[in-house]
Amino acid sequence: MATIVSPSLLAADFLHLDKELDMINRSEADWLHLDVMDGVFVPNISFGFPVLEAVARKCKKPLDVHYMIVHPEQYISQTAKLGAMMMNVHVEACTHLNRTIQEIHDAGMKAGVTLNPSSPVSLLEDVIGDVDMVLLMSVNPGFGGQKFIENTIEKVKRLRRLIDDSGSRALIEVDGGVHAETAPRLVAAGVDVLVSGSYIFKSSTPEAVISQLRSLS
Repeated sequence: MATIVSPSLLAADFLHLDKELDMINRSEADWLHLDVMDGVFVPNISFGFPVLEAVARKCKKPLDVHYMIVHPEQYISQTAKLGAMMMNVHVEACTHLNRTIQEIHDAGMKAGVTLNPSSPVSLLEDVIGDVDMVLLMSVNPGFGGQKFIENTIEKVKRLRRLIDDSGSRALIEVDGGVHAETAPRLVAAGVDVLVSGSYIFKSSTPEAVISQLRSLS
């Protein structure tokens, strides 16, 4: 099975977002990754619902929405109205994670859960059977273009064991520092979905880069 590629819009040229989305629509990208940051949970602000709504109208790929915000449960119905395929929330931001996962499913979306680099895989033991995907941050969230955290490779292997041992069907997604050198190692460790921003959008041949990432197995 081809590796799923979810380009991160955060690295796109926002002055020419229509052209960037045309490229995504033409490309072999499976999904489009959207990082929503509030300046509270992470030390940066990205974009909100006016941009999300515009992207949803234009983009033909399923939307993979990643909330790096406090109280993401407050935006479940709004996210569902966008037609989002996946709503991803941070373990660290959800006091009642099980309830939030259920509410995301009830709204008709797939539920993803994200772990920051310092959060252990063991935090997911009691919800792994309920989630559709786990996103491991391989950089500290908040900014693009950061250096890949090497421990992520072993963390992917631990998560793969947890998923296999529990009988869960959750996908493993990784976001941060995904490029030509790290992507093959991540896929070899058990990653299903690669999120890549700068490596794709700053390339002179972004569609070819997406195709190369998809071909990893």
